[in-house]
Amino acid sequence: MGSILSVNSSRTGSIDASDVSQNETCKRQRLSPSIFEESPRLIPSLPDEISFQILARLPRIYYLKVKLVSRAWKAAIMSSELFKLRKELGMTEEWLYILTKAEDDKFFWHALDPLSRRWQRLPPMPRVGFEDESRKGLAALRMWNVVGSSIKIADVIRGWLGRKDALDRLSFCGSSIGTVDGCLYVLGGFSRALAMTQVWRYDPVINAWSEVSPMSIGRAYCKTSILNNKLYVVGGVTRSHGGLTPLQSAEVFDPRTGIWSQIPSMPFSKAQVLPTAFLADLLKPIATGMTSYRGRLFVPQSLYFWPFFVDVGGEVYDPEVNTWVEMPVGMGEGWPVRQAGTKLSVTVEGELYAIDPSTALDSAKIKVYDYQDDTWKIVVGDVPIADFTDTESPYLLAGLLGKLHVVTKDANHNIAVLQADVQNRFASLASASSSSLDDSLNEHVVSETNPWKIIATRNTRSVELVSCQTLDI
Repeated sequence: MGSILSVNSSRTGSIDASDVSQNETCKRQRLSPSIFEESPRLIPSLPDEISFQILARLPRIYYLKVKLVSRAWKAAIMSSELFKLRKELGMTEEWLYILTKAEDDKFFWHALDPLSRRWQRLPPMPRVGFEDESRKGLAALRMWNVVGSSIKIADVIRGWLGRKDALDRLSFCGSSIGTVDGCLYVLGGFSRALAMTQVWRYDPVINAWSEVSPMSIGRAYCKTSILNNKLYVVGGVTRSHGGLTPLQSAEVFDPRTGIWSQIPSMPFSKAQVLPTAFLADLLKPIATGMTSYRGRLFVPQSLYFWPFFVDVGGEVYDPEVNTWVEMPVGMGEGWPVRQAGTKLSVTVEGELYAIDPSTALDSAKIKVYDYQDDTWKIVVGDVPIADFTDTESPYLLAGLLGKLHVVTKDANHNIAVLQADVQNRFASLASASSSSLDDSLNEHVVSETNPWKIIATRNTRSVELVSCQTLDI
């Protein structure tokens, strides 16, 4: 028994399910039926309470192999009771989940255990077939095609200009990714130019996908964030008779009840004060990001007329009073912009971080938002990102184990997960600011030592980074 549970076992290769099944069959044949029925325990010599205590302390990376021991062990590993016990014992583990797209437009999820630095591939997202439009409103859909496609966001924006041909050519794209209550969620997206309401959930406890309650309206390219253990969705675009229409509406999903509820729509107040009706009709307001910060949701916004976009700050939703207010001026104007006007950010240990990609290679900078001064300040310079031009998503941001991480690709097309030492840099920055140093001296202060540490790599084909999330279970 000890050899089965030992994490230092020399047997690191994959376990063949058929071998386990044959061994179990032989073992049962040697036991009389009465003896087997009298000992239905996970470990015959121990009460199941003790067995669960043992399994709860086992690193989660081994659960896929442990499930092959027997049906009883599989049921125990996939039980919610085991993961509740892990939480009570303080044995939860935070993993990083990365979604990539291959050249053939197929999508793959991989999970990284940062402690063992081992990867685990998730089961493929399910095929969800719809027989005809009259019954479901969508034509034959394969789930793995909804998250994105070779169709770029430029084609979506062009749809706002009334180019119907661009809309009709849209494949499956534009789904959004979120997490809440220990599960991954894939929301909406386009199926041929029709915006979907469907939502799919990945539960790591049972290692499987399932469809859950749909959103109230079809959305593509919407923004998601978690606040107070609820999943919020804002904006995005939907299909209307005149083409693609930007959405101001917002809704929230409660995983405890499985119900979506409406919240007030974003006012887009700055879009309402454009000087002429022509500009108001030409420039389309969209949400370009969303992050949970200081107990509220911060949504940067832009006005689009492809290929041009104008930042107009943003708005902040406060769930306590259920209203939107304008975003602080310095926050909105200084929020770093990624390609296609999107604004990527992450909150780590209460601090809001974003990457300023700049215009030259190896000159990207990590900035932190100073809430008191309403400014963005550089904490790390020279972010090691190979190229900004060959992909729509050259990097992703994640908060993992209380530290900021950047997910990118190296020159050999390997996925690299980099950990940034920003906490110490932030302390140095605060000290420098108190000394009233100018910006050039400030940049020198935060770039004296190398803050980067590679915690994991993965050899991949030519894949594109799509999204990343963290789950702590």
